[in-house]
Amino acid sequence: MHVTVKLFAALRERAGTGHLDLDVPEGADAAAVMAAAGEATGTTDVLARLPVALAVNRAYADPSAVVRDGDEVALIPPVSGG
Repeated sequence: MHVTVKLFAALRERAGTGHLDLDVPEGADAAAVMAAAGEATGTTDVLARLPVALAVNRAYADPSAVVRDGDEVALIPPVSGG
């Protein structure tokens, strides 16, 4: 199935893009999508270090939330600034 992944802050900078189109297995959860995005962008180390919030279709979600074909998954690392 096909999902769109939105990347923000440090993940976006490190990946060099703000979004990915990924194919993941049917029944994948948000955590599996995050892992696939890390592998695709070389950000696995960043994802392992930071507490990343997940959103599925613009609503915060648990890593165990099952995604469906066409869903949008956002990976939101902590941000700071002023």
